[in-house]
Amino acid sequence: MTLLWRKNPSLPFRAEREGPVAQRREGEVGADNRAGLPHLTPALSAPGGGEAASRRGLRRKTLGPVLLLMLAGIAAVHFAMPGPGMERSRALSGLVLARDSSILRGFLSADGKWRLPVSVDQVDPLYRDMLIAAEDRRFQEHPGVDAIAIVRAVGQLASHGHVVSGASTLTMQVVRLLERRSRFVTAKAIEAAEALALERRLGKDDILGLYLTLAPFGGNLEGVRAASLAYFGKEPRHLSPGEAALLVALPRAPERLRPDRHPEAARLARDAVLARLRDKGVISEQALMEARAEPVPSHRIALPFHAVHLARALRNDALDMMVQRTTIDPLLQRQVEALLRREAANLEPQATLAALVIDNRERHVIAYAGNAEFESNERRGTLDMARAVRSPGSALKPFIYAMAFDHLIIHPETVLEDRPRHFGDYAPADFDGRFLGAVSATEALQYSLNVPAVAVLDRLGPSRFTAALAAGSVQLRLPTPTADPGLAIALGGAGISLTDLATLYVALARDGTVAPLRFRTDEAAGRETAIFGARAARYVDDILRDAPPPPGVPPSELRRRPLAVKTGTSYGFRDFWAVGYDRDVTIAVWTGRPDGTPMPGNSGRTTAAPVLFKIADLLGPAPALSRAAGDSLRISRRDLPAKLRRLEAPASASARGTDAGGPKILYPPDGAIVSWDGAEVPLEAAGGRGPLRWLVDGRPLAPAAPRRTLYWHPEGPGFAQLTVIDAQGRSARATVRLAP
Repeated sequence: MTLLWRKNPSLPFRAEREGPVAQRREGEVGADNRAGLPHLTPALSAPGGGEAASRRGLRRKTLGPVLLLMLAGIAAVHFAMPGPGMERSRALSGLVLARDSSILRGFLSADGKWRLPVSVDQVDPLYRDMLIAAEDRRFQEHPGVDAIAIVRAVGQLASHGHVVSGASTLTMQVVRLLERRSRFVTAKAIEAAEALALERRLGKDDILGLYLTLAPFGGNLEGVRAASLAYFGKEPRHLSPGEAALLVALPRAPERLRPDRHPEAARLARDAVLARLRDKGVISEQALMEARAEPVPSHRIALPFHAVHLARALRNDALDMMVQRTTIDPLLQRQVEALLRREAANLEPQATLAALVIDNRERHVIAYAGNAEFESNERRGTLDMARAVRSPGSALKPFIYAMAFDHLIIHPETVLEDRPRHFGDYAPADFDGRFLGAVSATEALQYSLNVPAVAVLDRLGPSRFTAALAAGSVQLRLPTPTADPGLAIALGGAGISLTDLATLYVALARDGTVAPLRFRTDEAAGRETAIFGARAARYVDDILRDAPPPPGVPPSELRRRPLAVKTGTSYGFRDFWAVGYDRDVTIAVWTGRPDGTPMPGNSGRTTAAPVLFKIADLLGPAPALSRAAGDSLRISRRDLPAKLRRLEAPASASARGTDAGGPKILYPPDGAIVSWDGAEVPLEAAGGRGPLRWLVDGRPLAPAAPRRTLYWHPEGPGFAQLTVIDAQGRSARATVRLAP
């Protein structure tokens, strides 16, 4: 225990310590006489040996009672005090981790420190052995205060007239880190008492974990994890002897031993620790020589900085969660980030890219890049373009067709007309300004023809389409929020984010069911909502797999991982999209300028699609079975019902879904959301020639008694297609959603 301070001008650096652990002065080297540290001066030579001996004798006589008094005081305070406050141990840096628990991004603590949580089992055992041997070799035996070290320190003080060794234990150092106090003898007694109390509350590993988390290492680095990352660029699980010894030495004088500012002082301190540990038998002579040959780091390394936009969003959503573990694959994340940086160099300086990769099986996001260059002002790098609402161009067409397939409005072999046509005041044109005439629905989607897509949406109904997406928690942003959805939605007339668009494409790989993407490993799977059926999803999958490949994509890349791919280019050449998927993964890419400035000469096929296939190449070959096996979906057009052979324009908007003169569904009306508590749902229709027959999702219901209301008992919540047919074969349809 330190009773006197003494300075030694012969030291290569001042031994006064800047941090709370580092406040031993010269002449005090801890609980175990650290003779191997930078050399400390022997006792002062006093003129007149007899006079010096007399003074030493007086000290021996007076220090004994003082020691007993201090020990009694420590005991009294110990039983009166609850122990140190733990607030500082909870003021940690926020961490967002990859799925393997490696750091993606950290956030400074409230007081501006890199104070990273770490436990005993997360550091190299050699470092732990070195730390205990150098700082407190009886750490595992004493109750927080080392009585042997106290007696020895007092005896040495009495014999030499100055402090030769201290008596501060690791537990006392933890108390000092938790609550900083002045360096008086009374403060030391309080620290000793609180150390005893802390040992009552916590186990040895927990106490050591506090030291590993709170010890100062220079600048704003606290804790061995932050120091190891900043000085060596790696986690402290695997440290070399030289690295471990440096980390043992640094807390003794964290500012004066900072290797990035004082490398020679750091080297001397490290070598002194190594020599001391060699003398104690902790390391061999060979290990000592090899460790001394290791270079001392000359600069700080930036802490990991990946998936920065996602990490920021998760941190802002849960500020009270100090550690969040994501579903991100760390290797793939780094590869995607590097790829986007390379691809951005080929774009104009103000343009950038964003990309997502999703594991479709669990809907886990395994790579997330919100911008190609976070540090770039020109590319607005801090903006997360994966969540920005932009125009999707033609990227929503597959879902229009899927719903139309599901509602039996069209079939992949249905003939559609690609000719100039007006839909009220709206007259869409194809991207290249040409028209192909009569085409199948398959060809219309593969070549992303505009007029057929608008015609299909006209028959499906824009409100029905947007309501289905909203039921899956994907809300399109209309130019005027209060306006009804229009047909321009088919060509990008509503906004959507890359994240939401990827969510929809995962539904194509999951038989038409939409659920939220999952970003954290502790997130429960979201509720799945069917927005179309599995057969409709298979139709779209077959169509997009056979679509013409983007220009410049080698056939070998298409064969390695065959993807169903759709691209999109927004009006005015502002946004360029490409989304590809198979049963296992979905990849989504956006390219453009964050400020919305047009980029003529680009398209989704030429700008975004090549990047998509390069990301797919990072994933490696697809599994042998990339989709569920099933019966063939191919069917000849002549085998289709007459109504599905060609899509005819409806006579009027009011006639959509209803044959002229035929029955009409009164309840539930088309597009309705029915509050359902498990009870039967009444079905009502008017018109047509009886008897009327009802079908639900193509399956007939048993007829009701004459003049009686028919009741339908749903199997569960979700979407259902109701069809009523009269005696002359005329029909009406309605799509409703049952919401619990």
